[in-house]
Formats: sequence, C-alpha cells, structure tokens
Amino acid sequence: MRPHLSVVALLSPLLVHAFELPANLQSPLDSLKHGLGSLRDGANLDSLYHNFDALRQKLEMPAFVKQFTDPVGASPLLSLHRDLVRIESITGNENAVGTWLVEYLTKRNFTVEMQPVFGEKAKDKVAARGGKVSVASDRFNILAYIGKNRTTRTLVSSHLDVVPPYWPYEVHGQKISGRGTVDAKGSMATQIRAVEELWENSEIGEGDVAMLFVVGEETGGDGMVVANNLGLSWETVIFGEPTELKLASGHKGILSFTVNAQGKAAHSGYPDLGINANSLLLPALVALDNLVLPSSKTLGDSTLNIGLIEGGVAANVIPAFAQARGMVRIAAGSPEEVKDTIVQAVNRTGVEGVKLEFGAECYGPVHIDSDVEGFETIPVSYGTDIPHLHGDHKRYLYGPGSILVAHSDHEGLTVQDLQDAVRGYKKLVREALNPSGGKGVVVVEDVGGEGDRVEGEVEKEKDKVEGEQEEEVRVVEGEVITEEL
Repeated sequence: MRPHLSVVALLSPLLVHAFELPANLQSPLDSLKHGLGSLRDGANLDSLYHNFDALRQKLEMPAFVKQFTDPVGASPLLSLHRDLVRIESITGNENAVGTWLVEYLTKRNFTVEMQPVFGEKAKDKVAARGGKVSVASDRFNILAYIGKNRTTRTLVSSHLDVVPPYWPYEVHGQKISGRGTVDAKGSMATQIRAVEELWENSEIGEGDVAMLFVVGEETGGDGMVVANNLGLSWETVIFGEPTELKLASGHKGILSFTVNAQGKAAHSGYPDLGINANSLLLPALVALDNLVLPSSKTLGDSTLNIGLIEGGVAANVIPAFAQARGMVRIAAGSPEEVKDTIVQAVNRTGVEGVKLEFGAECYGPVHIDSDVEGFETIPVSYGTDIPHLHGDHKRYLYGPGSILVAHSDHEGLTVQDLQDAVRGYKKLVREALNPSGGKGVVVVEDVGGEGDRVEGEVEKEKDKVEGEQEEEVRVVEGEVITEEL
C-alpha cells in the first residue's frame, strides 16, 4: 500500500529537519524534495513514491514514524514473516533464505550451526524430482540454541523450502499472501518469535529449547534425513506445518509408484506394425483408479491419485513408451499391504509390457501426540518430516494457516493467524518443559485474540503469561568455525 500523498508531504520536512542525515541518504532525499516541489507541474507520483520508499528503507525511523510508513516493519513478528517470504526458496534453492536466517539468529545471540545437506547424490535426487539447484549454491540445515549447550530437552522445527512457482509477498488489510506464507514460513516465523519471547521473559534458558530448520521437506525430506546425523535427541519435538492452529492427531502415510508401458513405434497409418504403449497403459490406470483401499476412523479413506501421464512423441506416431506416476495417501494398513494390492490390480489386467516401480519414500500412517489442553485436534492428510526424524520423542504438529490453500495460487493467512500461532507455540513449549498431563481437546480461547490492522497500526503483543557429510560449519556469536566430524 502506498502512503497517501499528504502523509508524504508531512513526513518529508520532518525527516529533513529532525535528523542529521548520512551522505548515502542525500541523493534520495534531494530527489524526494524535488518531486514534492514539482507536484504542481504534474510530477509522476510513481517516481515520487519510489524516492520516498528508497529514503524510508535507508533511514532507521523512530517508531511513531515507522508505524505509519511501514506498519509491517514495525512488528517484529510481521517483519520476520515478510522477510522470510520475500526470499524465494523453492526446493533446491534454499541457500539465500538460509543465509539470511543464520544472520538474523546470530544477531539475536543464538548459537547457530549450519549442517551441509549437499553432495552429488543429494543434487541428483533433487533434480530427479524436478527441482533445480545452482552449482554455486550450498544447501544446509540450521540448528539454533541458547548458549553453548546444543543438547536441549525440546526442539521446534519446520522447513525452509517451498513449492514452485514463486509469487511475491503482498498485504491487503488483514490478509497476507504469497508463496510460503502458509507452508511453512508462517510456522518458521511464529516458532522463532515464540522462542525469542520466552527467552526475553526468562521462561527458558540454556539447555531448554533448540530450533531446527531444514531443507528439502517438499521433495522427500532430504534435510531431515541428514539431521539425524547431528547426534542429538530430545524429549519433545514440535513440528511446524499448517494445521489451522489445531493440534494434529495424526497424518496419512505415503507410497509413490510408477507404471511403465513398453510398446513399439510405427507410422500411425500402419498401426498393425507397432504396439501402442498408451493403449497398454490405459487398462492398468483404470484398474488403479477403481481400487478400494483401507480406511480408518481417525484418518478417513486411503486415496490414490494418478498425477502425471506421459506417452508418445507425436499424433502421427504409434507411441513406443508410456508412463504414469501416482501417489497413495495411506490411512490404514502398511505400505507393503498397499503395494501388494496395487500389484494384484495391475496383474489382473493381463496386459503384457506393463511394469510397476515403487518410490523409495514410503511410510504408513503416522500417530502424533495431541494431549495438551486448550487446543482442538484435527487429523491431516498430507505428509511431513515427522517420520524422517528418528528418536523416541513426543511429537506435536501445529501451525498457522490451512493446508487447503497451501501449494495454491492463493496461498495466504491472516495477521491474527500469526499472532495466535506465537501464543500456541509458547504454550506447547511450556507444556513440553513442564508437562501437566492434560487430556484436553477443547476450544482455544487462551491461544486466540483480537487482530491488529496491518494498515496504519502497529501489532500489540498482549500475551505475557502464556550420511555423507564431511564437515559442519558452526556460527557462534558471529564467528564461523569449521569442524571436522
């Protein structure tokens, strides 16, 4: 939202006379003054706004000025969320947002470790899934904690990567939209602010809570798999994903598969000389599309989606090869049982030249703890990094926003969602460190609140009570140290 012209006119003299400006501000300031003076001659308002914005970004304004010129920037929570979302981090390209976050956390006196998640094998896996990786970029997980003790009782975790395509951060009243606003930079920002506020209020200290932000969650969990090499364990891990501010009670498992059909190419005018691979593939796909798979009371039905079909090179050529890729979301039973059901369905078609392959990533339904009072509970149908992190820990899944808009062209959430999530994460951390043995699934009045307007009003915080890795780079209070493992 652009400042109203009258606001620009009023603030410019204030900035000119109230501050001794450094040299690097003189050029945008002169341009701003020139633009204001020439308004009566029909100056371009877009140019005027550009000059004003350039000056605003370079000058650390007093809070009462910033409140009107940049209300998002005046809020530690909203500005953190905005800065994370503005940095494109499609899977395989997480370096920039990771580098920014390391600097942010280090400036706030966290001890920060950067765990590399890159070698040729990892790069090949990302490329095979359709991701793009710059040769010059390195991917890394981020572990942050208070003081020198990296062994903590509780861990909060989410992921740095987002799905394609990138689209920019926008604010419209109470609504914030853009790629990653929900999945999962909303969780990242609110987890960080929750830990910061607990530390600022002396509710946590060294050895209590660590934060882990990983790469590659959207394409199979590369980062979390590598995180197992950190050599750490926790009593409780709080994972961040969009759950509509409810505690997830469980999520479905995953099984991916590929159906390949091998035919013989020929001229389409002489089909008897070839074997149409597309025709071979179709009976198998019909059989799979009509499969009845196991269901459960808590997670609902298992679902099978045929998501990608490829075959042939031209309309006038009998296709020699065809392929379909699909995924099952498993609500009940084991991956092995579902595999057997799929194999039998394809075999019953009796079509020769059709073969099945199953993906490496597969797991059954995932139970998640949901025993903290003050939260509603909800089962979810998507996959997470929970099964990729080994250990005998309690595990919670919680976060702002809805999965129903994640991965879409209208991904977004509200200011209130973010503020409520900070309170929710703080409550979960407190419970993890001091368990009360609650059983509750009641409505969440204690993690809710009134929203603040983004346009013209600063957020007011109200809650005060509430493996092939060769080296590890550790940033400790601003210093980078390389350690051989």
